[in-house]
Amino acid sequence: MKRGRAWSWILSVPLAAILLYFSLRGVDWKGVWQTIAGARWGFVAAGCGCTCFSFFVRSLRWRIFLNAEEHLSVGTVFTANMAGYLGNSFLPARAGELVRTFAISARSSLSKTYVLTTALSERLMDAIALVLWSSLILLGDKAKPRWMEDLSRTTALVAGAGALAIALLPHMEGLCRKLLPRFAGQVLLGVRAFHDVGRFLGFAVLTVAIWTTDAFSVMLGAYGLHLHFSFTLAMLLVTGMGLGSALPSTPGYVGIYQFVAVTVLTPFGISRDAALAYILVAQASGYVVTLALGLPSLYWTTASPRRTSSRNPDRTPAPSPVPSEPESRRS
Repeated sequence: MKRGRAWSWILSVPLAAILLYFSLRGVDWKGVWQTIAGARWGFVAAGCGCTCFSFFVRSLRWRIFLNAEEHLSVGTVFTANMAGYLGNSFLPARAGELVRTFAISARSSLSKTYVLTTALSERLMDAIALVLWSSLILLGDKAKPRWMEDLSRTTALVAGAGALAIALLPHMEGLCRKLLPRFAGQVLLGVRAFHDVGRFLGFAVLTVAIWTTDAFSVMLGAYGLHLHFSFTLAMLLVTGMGLGSALPSTPGYVGIYQFVAVTVLTPFGISRDAALAYILVAQASGYVVTLALGLPSLYWTTASPRRTSSRNPDRTPAPSPVPSEPESRRS
């Protein structure tokens, strides 16, 4: 675990430094500040409201697959999900996925293996949706950055391999149990949750709602800074940030998001200063929303009583009480 975190920092910090250098060189910081100082904060706040709604819908989407094995309340899944996003904002290597996994497992009879499988599969399916979105958005757009095309192809290959694994694993139970003898049963349960047509359609509908809401959040935030983004440009920026988040990154995607904003927005007539002003406000707003929702969620998940159950194979069962001596023997 510690070695993985070390490699995460070794890869992400130099990458962030390089991307920041290319993003910030030649910037007029006075112009950046003037753009931020003239912001219409009501529109920025409306964009934050869209972000809150997007987080809520993401919780509903994950809950679809968790409920395949146990019925969980919306509040339970939402708080666990927000605790996870809080972890992703401040911890390296997307450690928030483990945070939300432990939060759900502690308050249900679901095993950590099953919960983590649904969480990672959800991310994988989200990547597939992102590739489809990017293919539509980038189609025929001559102003798209070259790196987005290249990264989209790589993401498509990884997502395709993952989708194939989700499709085939339930039919390769023997091999799975041989490779993962301890966790195979829970992994297969988590993967099979995606094979139900109703759940998959629900996932698809909510995914469209999420990405559309994110695009409107971008448009409102930009309008608050007197910038006018079309829906297509907003979706292109959302797609770029989604693809960029697949790279090794520091907490909060510092460096990556600045590079995405500059390379995506400047070909559409947005100045480098305005692009950086927008992404700085967007990142700050994202932190405000994540802290406002994530800190109470983290407190609730750690303070509320934990649920124990023998159905959870990741937990060590409590020892059976020693039976008392029969009355006949006592006498």
